[in-house]
Amino acid sequence: MRRAVIDLGTNTFNLLIADTQTRQVLFQTKEGVALGMGGINEGRISAAAMVRAFDTLHRFKALCQTWQVHEIQAIGTSALRDATNAQELLYKVQNELHFTIEIITGQREAELIYKGVRLTHDFENPALIMDIGGGSTEFIAANPEGPYLAQSFDIGVSRLYQHFELHDPYTPADIAMVEAYLEARCGAFFQQDLPDTLIGSSGSFETFYELMSQQIFEAQGQAVWVDTKQFEQMLEQIIGSTQAERDQNPHIIAIRKRMAPLAAIKTRWVLRAAHIQHIFISPYSLKEGVLFGL
Repeated sequence: MRRAVIDLGTNTFNLLIADTQTRQVLFQTKEGVALGMGGINEGRISAAAMVRAFDTLHRFKALCQTWQVHEIQAIGTSALRDATNAQELLYKVQNELHFTIEIITGQREAELIYKGVRLTHDFENPALIMDIGGGSTEFIAANPEGPYLAQSFDIGVSRLYQHFELHDPYTPADIAMVEAYLEARCGAFFQQDLPDTLIGSSGSFETFYELMSQQIFEAQGQAVWVDTKQFEQMLEQIIGSTQAERDQNPHIIAIRKRMAPLAAIKTRWVLRAAHIQHIFISPYSLKEGVLFGL
């Protein structure tokens, strides 16, 4: 049976179509929708973002019809779960596109991210998963028995981008201000005994890989080890980059060009807070957890 999962992220909408019997991925695509832009910190979806979201979902539905999909499972995350007007999009999609959007909690989001990443990494040694979203960021500590710590924080890059007024390039004061914000909101989590291995889950971490290696991230369903020192050097370069430099960089997709330094600051902060020694990047995340993680 052909099944599709649509992950309605705060920045990006992802579509994955697969044969659930063979676990063969038939098609996947993503579009930068910026669902949270212009309203996420006020708890609403802006009118412009609502139009972008529906237009993208309309195209995704057409792709599902082309691929003869039997079932569409659409998952709404941070921007939708916090928006007072989220039902407007849910009703419009239900009435005109004839599929439903399930809005999940941050805890459920973390569980699904783990299920996706688990398909690419054996967790023989404990590891900390980090999933950078536009609205939230999830941290999941897991060992061979499964996850034993999981928490979702509203520190997504779109929230940060719209919360602060930052210079181009970021000044030391800008960076210190963002780091203080992270410490205030999730510092207590990192006072626990956490693994020294980090697994970056898809999304921004794929961009990090491509910036570091200067090649397309093609992991073939397995988490990829990366050199920690080279990874840290790459983060420093992103943090110190200008908007013009990022605009010209082919390895940063359009939706991430504005927010890449924030993702890098946050990741560097986590590396230090958790005393990370080893880094992997997984090609799988929430959508694979929904589709294959049953």
